[in-house]
Amino acid sequence: MKRLKIGQIGIGHNHGSEKMRAVRKFPELFEVIGWCEEDEDWISKRGGLDVYRGIPRLGREELLERAEVMLIETDVWRMMEAARACVERGIHIHLDKPAGENYSEYENIIKTAKEKNTVVQLGYMYRYNPAVRYIEEKIRSGETGRVLMIDSAMCTEHDCEFRKWLEHFQGGDMYIFGSHLIDLILRLQGEPEKVHSFLKKTRLDSVNSYDSTLALLEYPDGVSTVRVTSVEANGYGRRQLVVVCENCSFEIKPMENPTILRCTPVGKYNAYQNHYEEIMLPPQSGRYDDMIRDLYSFVIGEMPNPYDYDYELRLHRLILDACEIGVEEQGRQV
Repeated sequence: MKRLKIGQIGIGHNHGSEKMRAVRKFPELFEVIGWCEEDEDWISKRGGLDVYRGIPRLGREELLERAEVMLIETDVWRMMEAARACVERGIHIHLDKPAGENYSEYENIIKTAKEKNTVVQLGYMYRYNPAVRYIEEKIRSGETGRVLMIDSAMCTEHDCEFRKWLEHFQGGDMYIFGSHLIDLILRLQGEPEKVHSFLKKTRLDSVNSYDSTLALLEYPDGVSTVRVTSVEANGYGRRQLVVVCENCSFEIKPMENPTILRCTPVGKYNAYQNHYEEIMLPPQSGRYDDMIRDLYSFVIGEMPNPYDYDYELRLHRLILDACEIGVEEQGRQV
């Protein structure tokens, strides 16, 4: 079995260390050649983490010369520059999310990757959530009938420092967290006709970020919702996906829970009772393990990436629409 030489550019992304931890679980698939980081603050905060122990810190140019595959885990606003440097050299990338606030820049990266047949895997971890995959399988089989609407929430209870960090982004928490949910809705329901966005600031603790946001995705036969807040008590516990179909509905709550509630039409039951079936799924062995294994399979050509270049561009247009970042209506066709 061929081992792929993999490196990591940046350790500033909040998911970066756990992506490296997942890679190190599979020494038969990957040879970790090194990591690089130019920000001394991140080096002091994260460079000593156990997951980087025994991995050399290299200069970026040396890493680019040696790597076949790269994890892009810089600060969010630096990811596109690192991604471009990799794909121009034909290096396959795992690109953490979201994919930049400049659509044209991202589009050019995807165009280059497509020309060079370079894998671009985005870091949307709920694509690998067992409960989400179960629901997607049922929808694809036709068992559920048409998807009528989806209600989703990805809320948190962030401290003042984190909400100040969100000021870096024009879309605030819709950009960082809502992007996960928009990905799921696009995958399960398809592309909406319109996106309506509501970005609000609570201004708690005098923070000026968009920390209470809502997006409505309009379809010919209904509206699906994406709600994101950073100020909700037990917000993590209310991270939720409700998928309403013709023949049944599903609920995952919280999102990391491997238990699904499946409801069927009321029929003869008391309409005011909460009637549902619990579907228990095996928990994930690791949040990113399947994603990293698939990255290997994509690179060696063992399987195609189901989230292809065109899908990722459509998704990112929707995300930027929901963040009120001016992508012109170039984009409903690929």
